[in-house]
Amino acid sequence: MTPIKVTSTSPEKPPTPHKDPRMDLSLDPKTTALVLIDLQNGIAARQLAPHASQDVVRNSVQMADSLRQKGGTIVFVRVLLGETLSLPTDAAIARPPTPASPQASELVPEIILQPGDQVVAKRQWGAFYGTSLEQHLRRRAIRTIIFGGIATNFGVESTARAAFDQGYELVFAEDAMSSVSAEAHNFVIKNIFPRMGRVRSTDQILAACGEQPV
Repeated sequence: MTPIKVTSTSPEKPPTPHKDPRMDLSLDPKTTALVLIDLQNGIAARQLAPHASQDVVRNSVQMADSLRQKGGTIVFVRVLLGETLSLPTDAAIARPPTPASPQASELVPEIILQPGDQVVAKRQWGAFYGTSLEQHLRRRAIRTIIFGGIATNFGVESTARAAFDQGYELVFAEDAMSSVSAEAHNFVIKNIFPRMGRVRSTDQILAACGEQPV
């Protein structure tokens, strides 16, 4: 006698809805530092793409204000333009015809330093070598660094690579950084930063820190 095959008639489970990985971000402000690179007069004045310097500064200040209120660490990095290295290279970075003024190395006027904010001076692209940045982060038990600033593929990328090597979790505010061209910015955003951390917008980062949308 051939056995009868019984087919289950129980309803199938509905498919699990797709979750946008870009929204899967939660940050603890007390172990998070916002590190903003070279938002200073002599650099913000340059022609940038794809985001204008005004937009980069506005988004950076917004993140700083929000994270600061929640107990986060804010670090402004500036490069001492008159003291940077000048080594033989095949493609030299364009420099102004006259020596940089002291004001060129000062932070843009939109940045109003608050008690507890840290300012780190550097003399090269990256902000770790020969500076106090690492000490500031370790003393505050920072685990996550949010990056913004100018330029995406120079100061931001160089600093981020050093942070990645040291084991920090990284978040990149795509609309709070920019570069000398949209092509240079987009290459890093699409090919480098996603392999080092998480790329998000300013609004997504604010939401991850608990900021309620207006």
